[in-house]
Amino acid sequence: MQNYLDQLNEAQRAPTVHKDGPLMVIAGAGSGKTRVLTYRIAYLMSQGVDPFNILALTFTNKAAREMKKRIAEIVGNSEAKNLWMGTFHSIFARILRFEADKLGYPSNFTIYDTQDSQSLIRSIIKEMRLDKDIYKYKQVYSRISSYKNSLITVRAYFNNPELVEADAMARMPRMGDIYKEYVDRCFKAGAMDFDDLLLKTNELLTRFPEVLAKYQNRFRYILVDEYQDTNHSQYLIVRALSDRFQNICVVGDDAQSIYAFRGANINNILNFQKDYDNVSVYRLEQNYRSTKTIVRAANSLIEKNQSRLEKVVWTANDQGNPIKVNRSMTDADEGRFVAGSIFENQMNLQMQHKEFAVLYRTNAQSRAIEDALRKKDIPYRIYGGLSFYQRKEIKDVLAYLRLILNPSDEEALKRVINYPARGIGQTTVDKIVVAANERGVSMFEVMEQLQQNPINVNKGTQTKLENFVTMIRSFQVTNEQVDAFHIAEQVAKKTGLVQELKKDGTPEGIARIENIEELLNGIRDFVEGQKELADTTGSLTEFLEDVALATDLDNEKGDDNRVALMTVHLAKGLEFPFVYVVGMEEDLFPSAMNLNSRSELEEERRLFYVALTRAEKQAYLTYAQTRYRWGKLIDAEPSRFLDEIDEQYLDYLTPITETRFKPMIDADIFGEVDKSKLRLKKPVSGTPPKMPISAGTRKLRKVKPASSSPSNGASTPKVNLEVGNRVEHQRFGKGKVLKIEGVGADVKAEIQFEQGGLKKLLLRFAKLNVLD
Repeated sequence: MQNYLDQLNEAQRAPTVHKDGPLMVIAGAGSGKTRVLTYRIAYLMSQGVDPFNILALTFTNKAAREMKKRIAEIVGNSEAKNLWMGTFHSIFARILRFEADKLGYPSNFTIYDTQDSQSLIRSIIKEMRLDKDIYKYKQVYSRISSYKNSLITVRAYFNNPELVEADAMARMPRMGDIYKEYVDRCFKAGAMDFDDLLLKTNELLTRFPEVLAKYQNRFRYILVDEYQDTNHSQYLIVRALSDRFQNICVVGDDAQSIYAFRGANINNILNFQKDYDNVSVYRLEQNYRSTKTIVRAANSLIEKNQSRLEKVVWTANDQGNPIKVNRSMTDADEGRFVAGSIFENQMNLQMQHKEFAVLYRTNAQSRAIEDALRKKDIPYRIYGGLSFYQRKEIKDVLAYLRLILNPSDEEALKRVINYPARGIGQTTVDKIVVAANERGVSMFEVMEQLQQNPINVNKGTQTKLENFVTMIRSFQVTNEQVDAFHIAEQVAKKTGLVQELKKDGTPEGIARIENIEELLNGIRDFVEGQKELADTTGSLTEFLEDVALATDLDNEKGDDNRVALMTVHLAKGLEFPFVYVVGMEEDLFPSAMNLNSRSELEEERRLFYVALTRAEKQAYLTYAQTRYRWGKLIDAEPSRFLDEIDEQYLDYLTPITETRFKPMIDADIFGEVDKSKLRLKKPVSGTPPKMPISAGTRKLRKVKPASSSPSNGASTPKVNLEVGNRVEHQRFGKGKVLKIEGVGADVKAEIQFEQGGLKKLLLRFAKLNVLD
């Protein structure tokens, strides 16, 4: 039982065997904090602490599952099952299921995802006849979300004149009314959104002291992972639950606090010692992940932050290679460099695709990288794209399943009442919505009471509505007798969903049927998995809660051999041998939206620190001199973060020739320069003039405009290219010249490329190598 402690170093062992009282573990990147949390839980259990009395809060279900598995290997599977371990949202959803009646909710309340919430807000804005260009539904949703995470309820909102005035100044005077209507409609639908899972838990613990006492007594030992990422609402819940016994252990790294945009408050970890008496502080400073070069480079960067806890991360690993910095002319060139480098490293070092990751600040940057990887036939996976559970056909099946559990779920009802088409049009749905709002009941209740309280629809439509109600009620009866898989299978068949998709014989239609099949496979796996757990039955309720609380990375299979593409935010907690951080430019990374204050800039620096410390063996930092943004070609300058890394750890693959100074006057006013005396290249069309690039670091094209007298503002190329020549182009590959036409600056070559097809290229701009 005790030999697992032998796997810890001294710094890790001390907090692991610290049994009682508040403690904070400040854990640097790659220092083994998950191991400390895991072994600490196992140690507490070995000291006689009942697993039912331990609460462990993580930020992803995946992390919770992995920790539980490791604990089970030490203490045994049956005991590990009794732990309360999971994400904040999943644990508090579980508590709310038990206590929902106290807040007036059914125990089978629906959990609305972001899409459901935004859809409801869009409906409310439409019903209130508000200008949708002013009241943008996504912006309204984001505002409501931030209110809830700051514990600003509807009542608190209207009692705060400053908030009301701020919304009025933003030309949204009805913001409070939308908020109130949204909360009322969610309550009537028996639904909570993600933010409610925290807000309602706070309400529960505040309004019902006996409930607080019950859970304080149950959770005698509380452990919180990634404490620096907790928001105000999460902080208050943890504070309330730990108040009685004060056996709270928080683990985190202030240098990796990167979720302020989601409400995370770095002060929670910075002020932890003020919140509890006699806090024991432990530091994990040995990095087991990265080379000395990467660790020291990251240290030299993060020390520029003023708000931070004192620690010095170090490693006993190899020195490793310098961090390579590459400058490209354009974002497309940057993509080609990354793809070429991955290909080269793979060949030279015999590495697998999954050992490489490309990280970017915004999702939009992935396009150029994807294009380049595809051309090299390098398989990749984008993380954080459209989640499996957000696809239309999957949402349709899930809406039926949600409706079976909770017929009051308005968003689910509106989604499937006429899909597959059953002759219930939007006008009828609008009449049901109006009747439901007037009577203060759910839409489903209006449909159930058509005989007693008819609405203005014809006899045929009334029959269709009654048939729909009967179908849902019959599913409810079946659901009481079978598990989640069998009810989902019946829904897919009996609603006509699969038959509807079969009518669409296109590849997309077939893919949708395959997705539904994959969903059913997933539900079957879930039901089988639940059989192994204590107090679970594999019911529809359990499955829908699992889906609603799934995080982006939870459903990804880590064994797939592909290059990983993701934003830096998503990469937190992951590690890869080779990491490429692209787009290292001012206003991109750091983001232009986060340069308004020191605290915002420090968050951006922490984000870059996270990116850099994902790398185990080799990190690449790349930037472009020009980049397309919002459809326009802009001139870019290198990120300030490159200057902030101690230069002894960097290896510039391209010499630094840029200057931060941009001329404020046009050089043309000084007249022409005799270009025959200069050995400079003409810049690519659309790109601003740049300083010369060393010939030793970039291949020069062999077909190039020779200097000659200007003609209409453009030089006339003297072409050393003939019909029949074989050429190579950076983008289109190898090809053969079929025709040359045009005069002066307009000389064009028609070339048949092996992969790129037939292209006509203007020779004054074409980057061609003549092969023969």
